[in-house]
Amino acid sequence: MAFRISHMLNYRFMVIFLLAAISLGVFVVTPSFARTVTDQLERTVTVPDEPRRIVSLAPNITEIIFALGQEHRLMGATRYSDFPPEANKLPKVGSYVHLDLEKIVALKPDLCIAIKDGNPIAVAKRLESLKIPVYAVNPKNLETIMQTVLEIGGLINAEKEADLLVQNMDLRIQKVKSLVSNVAHRPRVFFQIGVSPIVSVGTHTFIHGLIVLAGGTNLAEGSIGYPRFSREQVLALSPEVIIITSMAREAVFEQVKAEWNKWPDLPAVRNQRIFLEDSNFFDRPTPRLVDGLELLVRLIHPELFKEAE
Repeated sequence: MAFRISHMLNYRFMVIFLLAAISLGVFVVTPSFARTVTDQLERTVTVPDEPRRIVSLAPNITEIIFALGQEHRLMGATRYSDFPPEANKLPKVGSYVHLDLEKIVALKPDLCIAIKDGNPIAVAKRLESLKIPVYAVNPKNLETIMQTVLEIGGLINAEKEADLLVQNMDLRIQKVKSLVSNVAHRPRVFFQIGVSPIVSVGTHTFIHGLIVLAGGTNLAEGSIGYPRFSREQVLALSPEVIIITSMAREAVFEQVKAEWNKWPDLPAVRNQRIFLEDSNFFDRPTPRLVDGLELLVRLIHPELFKEAE
């Protein structure tokens, strides 16, 4: 009898303690088991088995987590994390280049996901010194983007969603490859991402890979990532297709197109093949790059789709 009374008292004490903790804003957190993984920078990182409070340190990471249907785990993201539109509602922790350490820590993340190019290494080290794990990714092309999706899916227990997403991406990529496999001519493409000065994309960029996969020839290929051109240099290259995706929008877009149209002997002008497109389909290493690939193949090889239309 004494044991039962003592047991009941202990139970009541625990209930009272928990109620008091909740009313005071003190939350009892269930311990999270941890596992050790290797990130894409070959760093060993100890992460929770079930990350519940993730801070994304780049817009493409935010987009991938949404694409996996795991946005409920996101506690914060960087500025310009704007896709899907719901991402705009997340607390912002600075830009991916200029992270706000205090805001990140205040969100009490149990995992941060970073990118190699852009995120300051000093901030990542500081977070790790505060026992906040930082898993870094380094996607360079469509293949490594798919690998990144799989790895993030594994980190946040969304393996099934990641597998389905990657399978869909790969199916669409293979379809594009099949479409262009027998094209007799690869049009000369000038892909403009900067207005003043004129800037294009070199060989070691996402966009170059998309142009090649879509059956085009990148006129700016070479070791310089983002080479600059004079107007005379572009005219001398005689592009058959000009695609403009500068972050400058609307009126500036149309102005740039009007400038090119002053040169009627340019093949892209003569054949009315100057296109203004949304840069977000081409400059973020996310599953949406496949949308960009499908758009490019239609712009570069419209003849492949005439029968279907």
